[in-house]
Amino acid sequence: MTRRIEAGPVLVGLGALLLLISLFLDWYQPAVTAWEAFEVLDLLLAALAIAALIAAAGAIRPEATVVERHWLPALVAAITIVVVSQILDPPPVLIDGDPDTGAWLALGAAIAMCIGTLLTLGRVSFALTVEGRDTRRRVSAVDHRADDPTTTEGPAIKPLGDERDT
Repeated sequence: MTRRIEAGPVLVGLGALLLLISLFLDWYQPAVTAWEAFEVLDLLLAALAIAALIAAAGAIRPEATVVERHWLPALVAAITIVVVSQILDPPPVLIDGDPDTGAWLALGAAIAMCIGTLLTLGRVSFALTVEGRDTRRRVSAVDHRADDPTTTEGPAIKPLGDERDT
């Protein structure tokens, strides 16, 4: 059975999951998560990540489409704008806070989602083909010859011009 899995939607899905995980990590130096630092943007990022995850799942399995794949550029652009703006300009409460692990993971997730969206919607496509392994068929003539003590190792036919007797 051959199944084709496109790399673009998988990359978008992994990026969306990474963005959701980053919301629970420290975004700013004094150990402040995104849920503590933002008032509404944390909910917006979570909703956009879930929508991107659903769109990626629909791109992987067309029968499970809830959010069409043509929404991916808008979703990913919104995620990227919010993440970059919060890294460059932290919330007023944390004016002296430097970006921490969660913010950088969110930026990496946004970049991965941008690349995945380009692969999904562009003409460039990478695909993985998952196939079952062929079982080895036993041929009686070959199996019998391997058991024959009179045969020796070497080529079955002498090369032309080889006059040596073996």
